[in-house]
Amino acid sequence: MVRTYSSNEIRIKLKNFKLLDVCSGKKKSFKDFFSDIATVIMFICNHCPYVKHIHTELVSLAKDYLDKGISFLAINSNDVDKYPEDSPVNMKKISDQLGFTFPYFFDDEQKAAKYFGAKCTPEFFIFHKKDYLIYHGQLDDSRPENGIKVTGYDVRQIIEKLLNGIKIDPIIKPSYGCNIKWKT
Repeated sequence: MVRTYSSNEIRIKLKNFKLLDVCSGKKKSFKDFFSDIATVIMFICNHCPYVKHIHTELVSLAKDYLDKGISFLAINSNDVDKYPEDSPVNMKKISDQLGFTFPYFFDDEQKAAKYFGAKCTPEFFIFHKKDYLIYHGQLDDSRPENGIKVTGYDVRQIIEKLLNGIKIDPIIKPSYGCNIKWKT
């Protein structure tokens, strides 16, 4: 495990990709999941201890906000030849086991990770409507080694502001976790 920090850039618009949704076993378009309020894109994977640390909160976030019109998409971009635990079969097992209520996409060609500039897992991108990125970074301050309770504070604050019509200038709050396992 290599501790890696997310980039500090906010420069992108929400873009459509067609990736394998491991739960259905079919390629699906991101645009089918975009929200008119906000879309949260989460780069996660199965093997990362930083992601395992926040599993329960990912499920809670979706439970708390899906019915309020917030969309969630999880993406795993890791090289499964080197990290078979992150394979689509194992992704589906994790999704079923944890009760993910959002799509869990496999980014086999790593195009989505490159477009978004994702560098680590977990790493969050929040888009207002179907427009520009307004948040890039961490879920909250909790990490497996620091004893801080997982609350989803940073992501929840952005979502609440959006739901309450509060204008948000782009925010970067760097995340860190395992590096994305790039293909060579």
